[in-house]
Amino acid sequence: MVKTDNVTITPGTIDPNALAEADELPVDWRHKGMPPAASGTSIAAFAAERPDIFADGFHSPLLVLDDAAMRHNVDVLARLADARGIALAPHGKTTMAPRLFERQLRAGAWGITAATFSQVRVYRAFGVSRVLLANQLVDPVAIAWIAAESARDPGFEFSCFLDSPAGIEIAENALAGTDFQLPVLIELGGTGGRTGVRDVAAAVELAQAVAASPALRLAGVGGYEAALAHGAEADALSTVDGYLRALRELVDRCATLFPGQVLVTAGGSAYFDQVAEVLTEPWPAGLEVLPVLRSGAYLTHDSGFYEGLSPLGAHQRLAGYERLRPAMRLWARVSSKPDADLALLTLGRRDVSFDQGLPSAEVIRREGKTVPLSGVTVTKLNDQHAYCALDPGADIRVGDWIGLGASHPCTVFDKWQLIPVLDTDGATVLEFVRTYF
Repeated sequence: MVKTDNVTITPGTIDPNALAEADELPVDWRHKGMPPAASGTSIAAFAAERPDIFADGFHSPLLVLDDAAMRHNVDVLARLADARGIALAPHGKTTMAPRLFERQLRAGAWGITAATFSQVRVYRAFGVSRVLLANQLVDPVAIAWIAAESARDPGFEFSCFLDSPAGIEIAENALAGTDFQLPVLIELGGTGGRTGVRDVAAAVELAQAVAASPALRLAGVGGYEAALAHGAEADALSTVDGYLRALRELVDRCATLFPGQVLVTAGGSAYFDQVAEVLTEPWPAGLEVLPVLRSGAYLTHDSGFYEGLSPLGAHQRLAGYERLRPAMRLWARVSSKPDADLALLTLGRRDVSFDQGLPSAEVIRREGKTVPLSGVTVTKLNDQHAYCALDPGADIRVGDWIGLGASHPCTVFDKWQLIPVLDTDGATVLEFVRTYF
């Protein structure tokens, strides 16, 4: 529990029994890279054996996570949130892994962010107590389910975005005959952005309509700054700052409309320093504001896209904190070396992200040790192959294990159902993470 000048930030919770029950499911042929000999063994029992990914029958391609790096990254963002007095609701869409949600909640996260109603249902299956849907809820079936779930569990806290009068009408029709009020945040967008009301004046009008609706409760304002800015150049950072200032203006102009605590939320994994700075500046006296940061990719970071954009990446903009560490590695075998300057790996678009950059060949496994690799560049991916250009003298052979860093973790996790988490030796499995996409 963290106390700020305005509010007390209480961490969210997750059901340990649901997590343990899921770990009793068997390892089998549906899980890429798992040893055939482990089939039928429960996830928990197999983890308890502390298998070695190189010695105990794992096969390529294989995605693994670095336990120490994830612990470091969770700690860094938790300390930032505590120091700034901002609540952290990590975006769960990045991993869709309840075991990783547990790490974040245990470190003090206020809740978990979702992007879709299906994701909300996954979270609730594992008892996540506080969910922020950073999207519009316009499906009547979903709205009715939220109302029923809130009645079933009074401890469940939910809120979602809204950006149109049509959204108000849909909610009112879905909730007719009930006394449930759907908590909504007015989403502020911007010209050329994604969703969200395009200007503050129109957002104020929408907030007034929400406040007048018996089916809705005006819970706050929110949005996504990275829909309006790309890159870490001065003009992009200025755009982000301007957008966050507009969010604050919207809160000020709607101050008399809020019935209680005001949620103000923004923040992906590229500009969380600015979000933490601007949203925790002093608010008007008498206004109880809870600023909420929704970064998600920080947990594993990456070796490309976010490494270049994050304020705690290669071009560090945030002083006083250690850089985030890449916690994701993909292992693949060299399957073919048809030319002196070309090698093919057993990994492709079905296994690794390619939407924000190609993976990078970083290490090789030789004689029981993982050592740095140079002179090997991934140039192209097919569905199940990676093309590697080889510099003269690059020493890789058919059958070698090559370790690769990923760019953009969000589109790696969705390709894997069961992921080993490794000890500091980079080989011993400590636990397995199950994803639910």
